[in-house]
Amino acid sequence: MLDILAQAQQVLIESKGLALAGAAIGAGLATLGSGMGIGRIGGQACEAIARQPEAGGKIATNMIISAALIEGFTFFALVICMQAAGKLFA
Repeated sequence: MLDILAQAQQVLIESKGLALAGAAIGAGLATLGSGMGIGRIGGQACEAIARQPEAGGKIATNMIISAALIEGFTFFALVICMQAAGKLFA
């Protein structure tokens, strides 16, 4: 009986480790995705302003709004990953 409980405890510990690794991978992917998205926004905005300098103000405004939305999503995803990691040890 004690052997079965020890095996069950080991499986539980291993599954918590995998879940924690999943939360860390999720946080990394969210951060990587937002970095790529904001980099693409900045690059495309520079190209657009170079093509039409008179539209620079509107392009910059739209770029800032898009970057803020991406950052908001990233922050939300990181909070969810940290909550998932926190629930494992609560």
